Amino acid sequence: MKKCFLGFAFMVIVTFGVFAQQEYSGPYDLETAVQIALENNLTLKRSELTQISNEATLLQNKGRRYPSLSTGASSGYRWGRSINPVTNLFESQRIGNINLSASSNATIFGGGQINSSIQQSKADLEAGMYTIEATKNDITLNIINLFINVVFNREQVKIAENQLSTTKDQLERTTKLVDAGSLPYSDQLDITAQNATNEVNLITAKNNYNISKLNLAQAMQIPYTEEFEIVEPKFEINEDLMATETPEDIYSIALEILPEIKAAEANIESAEYGVKSAKGSFYPTLGVGANVFSNYVDRVFGTERPNFGTQIENNLSQSVNLQLSIPIFSNLSKKGALQRARVQKQLSEVTAIETKNQLRNDIETAYNSALAAEQSYEASLIQVESLQESFRIAQQRFDLGAINSVDFQVAQNNLFNAQADLLNAKYTYIFRVKVLDFYLGNPINLN
Repeated sequence: MKKCFLGFAFMVIVTFGVFAQQEYSGPYDLETAVQIALENNLTLKRSELTQISNEATLLQNKGRRYPSLSTGASSGYRWGRSINPVTNLFESQRIGNINLSASSNATIFGGGQINSSIQQSKADLEAGMYTIEATKNDITLNIINLFINVVFNREQVKIAENQLSTTKDQLERTTKLVDAGSLPYSDQLDITAQNATNEVNLITAKNNYNISKLNLAQAMQIPYTEEFEIVEPKFEINEDLMATETPEDIYSIALEILPEIKAAEANIESAEYGVKSAKGSFYPTLGVGANVFSNYVDRVFGTERPNFGTQIENNLSQSVNLQLSIPIFSNLSKKGALQRARVQKQLSEVTAIETKNQLRNDIETAYNSALAAEQSYEASLIQVESLQESFRIAQQRFDLGAINSVDFQVAQNNLFNAQADLLNAKYTYIFRVKVLDFYLGNPINLN
């Protein structure tokens, strides 16, 4: 059976008690960031522990097929008139006794409830396994999104730094020209104001960058420090990046491989066995039981008292019996249980339909978002190329005094805004395509 993996082979470590905080050193590449997030995520740990409980339930239900065996012993004294358990005669003296017993019971026919409960536990175990896989997928996609956001904001810082550097150079040149009397003082004021604006933009970009790193560190559940850094992936956009499959094709593939779909189907199977088990409670049950008993007393009739071993051997008794239980009326409890089991099956079917509908909606949204991001990226490329040339010409004309500082600033701002839009479109496009790769079951990477 084909399973959906995200290109990472991760071992989730389940521990008990207090989870000790581990120390990690960066910088972090994407694979390491995902691995750390999976190791530390408490939701995933909870799912793993739930799965251990499911395994215990399956073991318990399997054990119902085997005979039970128990042994026991008791010892005590009696005073006054009482029956000697060995001689069955009334005696008025202290009597000490030791009783030994063993019993065993086995179910021969239980209306199929045992088999149904075992199959239901197996289905629950399978559903739990797929739930764990789905949780891993959700964690991985979230880390990829946050990782890309860090890369994006780091690029935004570079753009802001470049913009500020250009403005500072222009301010220095303008100040010299103003001092020489070649330009009016108002041009210097305009450039100074623009320089201050660019400094604010750089501060904002750095703050957004730090926040994006903080969000990633928190998702990885590790302490955040200013030294937290990532390894930037070398990713290039090419013509073959966008999936060639249609949304319907992607949906058909996703139905076969995504664990949340398989988990929903396993829950339906579990509910079906729940109905069978509830129906089995209406049938008679047949069992077999066996008992062994012996005792010892320190008083016997007559002058001689047999020793412990002899008494145990002489008083040994055995019994075997069949037990037939025919349910006639159980205060409607069995009927109520059956009705609840049927409702649970219907709820599982509704949940499965909801899961499939949500998957279809997510794929259609992701596909159209990817198309839009691709078109936005291509348009932004053309826009940046045009504005780069426009800014180059504007800078030459400003240096020659052919345009004023306001026109120069407009050309500069247009270019840097277009570069920021291009950056946003690029990383939005990358993530949208990677989401489609996830639905197709392709390995997720940014290299």
